[in-house]
Amino acid sequence: MKDVIRLVGLTFYGYHGVSAAERETGRQFEVDCELETDLAAAGHSDALKDTIDYAKAYDLIRVTVEGEAYSLLEGLANRLAALLLDRFAVYRVTLKVRKLHPPVGGQVKHIEIEVTRYQGDIGKLTDSPVRKD
Repeated sequence: MKDVIRLVGLTFYGYHGVSAAERETGRQFEVDCELETDLAAAGHSDALKDTIDYAKAYDLIRVTVEGEAYSLLEGLANRLAALLLDRFAVYRVTLKVRKLHPPVGGQVKHIEIEVTRYQGDIGKLTDSPVRKD
């Protein structure tokens, strides 16, 4: 399978970092999200119920980045991946999380980490793309 929904360049203000100053003043973060899922049904039906509502995926990412505080980008990315895998019927989630203008004592556009996580609950993949909560 290689059907993918991508959300690229999602930008938020968050309070993540190791130093107290970063956690107090915050800074901008950027997220790219790749969701591997089966888009065949949506391609035939042209109905939102048969795919992943990317507005809901965006909101989940936004609420997490803006509302929770992590010391490391790795912790933030891992939490985002777990939430996306739990909420949506996806085979794989790949996230790139960037801290824009990090405090490293020199000119750096951003620091970026990338994580890929796979669906552990096969039952989520046999239902519709969006779980019924």
